[in-house]
Amino acid sequence: MERLTLPPGGAAAVDEYLEYRRIVGEDDGGKLFTPEEYEEYKRKVLPMRLQNRLYVSWRSPTGMDCKLVGPETLCFCTHRYKQHKTDFETIPPQRPISLPCQVRGCPCRAYLYVPLNGTQPIRCRCSKCSGFHSCFTCACGQPAYAHDTVVETKQERLAQGKPVGQDVPYAAMGGLTGFSSLAEGYTRLDDSGIGAPSAEFLDSPVTAMDHPFLKAFQASSSSSPEMLTVGTSSQVSSLRKPEEDDMAFFERRHQERIKMEKAAKQKGKAPLPSTMKPS
Repeated sequence: MERLTLPPGGAAAVDEYLEYRRIVGEDDGGKLFTPEEYEEYKRKVLPMRLQNRLYVSWRSPTGMDCKLVGPETLCFCTHRYKQHKTDFETIPPQRPISLPCQVRGCPCRAYLYVPLNGTQPIRCRCSKCSGFHSCFTCACGQPAYAHDTVVETKQERLAQGKPVGQDVPYAAMGGLTGFSSLAEGYTRLDDSGIGAPSAEFLDSPVTAMDHPFLKAFQASSSSSPEMLTVGTSSQVSSLRKPEEDDMAFFERRHQERIKMEKAAKQKGKAPLPSTMKPS
């Protein structure tokens, strides 16, 4: 197995290149900007990108964002979202907002998400075809043809109560706002997906019909008085709070786990009752 080694400062150089590529995307035409060109590019593009970001999703008729589009997400034109026009000095007033492909020679005039079945794009049924139409059904239960590719502004998204994440300088972020954005809508526990479970659901007893993981969790809780007292609250604690970013959520869960491990160790070191001490 080969081992990759970097010269002193090499890791920092890699990080700088990755940051450059996330910001510039395809705008340098494959030829790296000079430091002066890079600074000028950032002065021009970053304020526009932070103020006029467009969020792109593949939305079911129920309003769920079944797929949140990111830089690498494919369009029907076979090119990726990052290869389409995503930066605007002024947001177009017409709706829907068209995001044409910028690859030379591509006739695509508007980004259109192509749904996948696993890792494979779904196929058109092509029976007297007058446009793409598939019998594929999304995991949300709605047919693919009932979904729409939605391009919207931050204000429009906030008006619907959907998450917008933090303002970032990176190119073609589309609908991505965090790690959870990569999940399918029916498993995403925020307002862009199925939503957080209700208190009634969290407090409901575990039954034989539930997932084996939940039944195992209940068994471990029942065998430990400490765990029993935090049964439901522990499940609630494992959910990300609306005001938490990714790092805050993982740090909180890490600290909770350390606290529980310390409590378990202290319990194991408790002195034996006098009746059990050797004579």
